[in-house]
Amino acid sequence: MKEMFEVRWHGRGGQGAVTAAELSVYAAIEEGKYAQAFPSFGPERRGAPVVAFSRFSDKPILIRSDIYNPDMIIVLDPTLFKNVNVMEGLKANGIAVVNTSKPAEDIIKRYNFPGNIKLGVVNATRIAMDILRMPIVNTAMLGSFVKATGIVKLETIINVVKRRFRGAAGEKNAEAVRRAYNETVFVGGDG
Repeated sequence: MKEMFEVRWHGRGGQGAVTAAELSVYAAIEEGKYAQAFPSFGPERRGAPVVAFSRFSDKPILIRSDIYNPDMIIVLDPTLFKNVNVMEGLKANGIAVVNTSKPAEDIIKRYNFPGNIKLGVVNATRIAMDILRMPIVNTAMLGSFVKATGIVKLETIINVVKRRFRGAAGEKNAEAVRRAYNETVFVGGDG
């Protein structure tokens, strides 16, 4: 990992963006890395846009500000593109992962993605509905995060998810992580 890797998670209230950021950090800490997660709320209501942040490093993290130029963005709800500039500040050669049923090429054209961005797409909503029977996509998006970055091992994130959601819920959420990991498709950037 380079000195620090920063992620901005975009979702809507109730989708679990804040929980996903926290779980990604717990996994990194479990592997001996330094990490931090924190939310940024606008109006606190179900369905309102929510932003969460996570940082990862092999060295202690001393910075405590929001993330303005992330290495990666993760979009849990593609309707956010209509009223939130989710791409704002994304570093050149950054990574974007979008929950969508559309192919990556459609997302590139529709939202004018720069060619230097590595874009990952996954139908996390379908995965969540198939496995969890509800459209809460955060654990599925954790699988995409792991596949895109390799910051933590897949099994580490699965173990963290199983501890957070115990019993049958933990097993189902772990299955969502695995399935999204396997189904996320990347284009652009370094492919």
